[in-house]
Amino acid sequence: MTSAQQQVPPETRAWVEPALLPDDAHAVISSITGSAPNYVKQLVCNTFYSYGVGADPDAFGYAVGRATRFTEISIERSVEKLGRLEGRTVAEVVVTKGMLNGAGMLHGGCVTYLIDNCTSTPMVALGLYTNTNGVGVTQCMNVLFHAPAPLGCTLSIVSTTVAMGGRVMTGRCEIIDKATGRVVASAFLNKMQPQTKAKL
Repeated sequence: MTSAQQQVPPETRAWVEPALLPDDAHAVISSITGSAPNYVKQLVCNTFYSYGVGADPDAFGYAVGRATRFTEISIERSVEKLGRLEGRTVAEVVVTKGMLNGAGMLHGGCVTYLIDNCTSTPMVALGLYTNTNGVGVTQCMNVLFHAPAPLGCTLSIVSTTVAMGGRVMTGRCEIIDKATGRVVASAFLNKMQPQTKAKL
């Protein structure tokens, strides 16, 4: 346990605290566009790679997660939401052989893995910007598959916040074939902050 963790009473600790995660060497913040401050970009990447992907090369989805790169992290005021803040992230990954199903197309399980991890990132970004915790555990995910994605295809994964409550958060995602603009999959994802204080 770090000294920073020791200073926070157990009953008030967040599920995962982005500021306490190690800086990830894969994250090149200078190459990430968007309006979010650099510290938010760094902590979003730390959360994605350290918590979402992990450090064990034998863990599920490790190679796919490590190959995913963020190109934009933004915090903007939404006109449609009457000026409320909205988080947005864009990530890219190239479809490799290890991501394919038996028909030679991007596997639905891999699509769902990407959606789960990437749709969480605008919630983390907005949480950091507003001094709340946007990290949680997935409650449910509604995924629609629209088109296949072949080997070598570059996927653009666009994720935005829908709603951020005290414990429940919702985001949406579209996975787009970057070369054609065709939507491969879309989804809504709900997350919640688990309680860290044990009830007697």
